[in-house]
Amino acid sequence: MYTFDSMVRYSETDSKSNLTITGIVNYLQDCSTFQSDSLGIGIDYLVSHHLGWLITYWHIDIKRRPRLDEKIRIGTSPYAMKGFAGLRNFSIDTLDGERLVQADSYWVLMDLVNYVPVKVPEIFREKYVLYPKFDMEYFSRKMHVPEGEGIKADTVAVTTYDLDSNNHVNNACYVNWGIDALASKDKTFDPLQIKRLRVNFTKQVLLGDTITPYCFFEDKTPPADQMNNVSSQEDKTSADKKRTAVLHKGDGEVCCIVEVC
Repeated sequence: MYTFDSMVRYSETDSKSNLTITGIVNYLQDCSTFQSDSLGIGIDYLVSHHLGWLITYWHIDIKRRPRLDEKIRIGTSPYAMKGFAGLRNFSIDTLDGERLVQADSYWVLMDLVNYVPVKVPEIFREKYVLYPKFDMEYFSRKMHVPEGEGIKADTVAVTTYDLDSNNHVNNACYVNWGIDALASKDKTFDPLQIKRLRVNFTKQVLLGDTITPYCFFEDKTPPADQMNNVSSQEDKTSADKKRTAVLHKGDGEVCCIVEVC
């Protein structure tokens, strides 16, 4: 597993001095970037070959949020490459080995000129060492829009500050828009208490686009095709309390589904 150490900064914390959801997502994606750069197949290599890894799915379980000034170790381990896809686990631990966050993710390698998925080149298979999957719960990455119309939240506009090196919206922005929308429509929802985050990215969003979230509040477990197993009563209780934000582009297409519990 590739790892790097850090310490939680004040600028990364919430009103309770814990690492924010955005901070967690940023640490995880930074970890994969650092690993790729260390292997010589990072951003510079991708740009020179007109390629980009685009994430299509996050599943992040939060056992405990790291606190201000806490020293943490962020890790990532690819566990599969097939066709045009790469699958990765992530973790955030204390330096003493306490597991704070663990995650699953699904990435697609894109030709950024023709904007089509491309088969993972042999150099990537040679450079990345594959590890066993984490012992954690795994869901289908194909999330579904809940039934009904949902509750419309405020529309947001994409700005230059939301863009990444591919000139696409950084994935943490979608997460923020979804969580903010849910909090605005459910005053009982405390984003600081999120224990599980699942995100399905379906359409790219670019500068000048607008995003309109629709919020859904469910008290039922996910459909069978979205949950392989629930290992404990605590997990079942958590899964029963879902809040979902479905983000629509200005043309009405769904671009992202954000689910928290």
